[in-house]
Amino acid sequence: MKSQSGMMATSQSNACPRMEGLPKEALEQVAAYFQVLSEPTRLNLLNLLRGGERNVGELAQLCGFTAANVSRHLALLTQHGLVEREVRGTSVYYRIADPSVYALCDLVCGNVARRLERNARGRDVFVRTARRSRAVRP
Repeated sequence: MKSQSGMMATSQSNACPRMEGLPKEALEQVAAYFQVLSEPTRLNLLNLLRGGERNVGELAQLCGFTAANVSRHLALLTQHGLVEREVRGTSVYYRIADPSVYALCDLVCGNVARRLERNARGRDVFVRTARRSRAVRP
């Protein structure tokens, strides 16, 4: 269906909900999603899965944790829809279920990098000013 502007109209079900105006229960789910992403080990596992699916043993070896610890983190990532699991024989393989998580993480990483850069520049200005003021003193 085309709108008056000639563009395709999107159905409400395809629209991405915005945080603004969400009820408390929905905000709690959003917070839980971010909480899952707040653990460095889980972020490391997501990075390892960028290259494709892997089993628990491979992931444990690559990140230096026990298989039990990796499995616990993967279970949480699976519960929140970030990864999918598939049993093959005696191994369980994991892959990314929602690739948009990388766009979110890359956005946050860019914001953190810019903030650190601004702080470093501010620190450099402070240090240069302090050095000049010491050099001017009699």
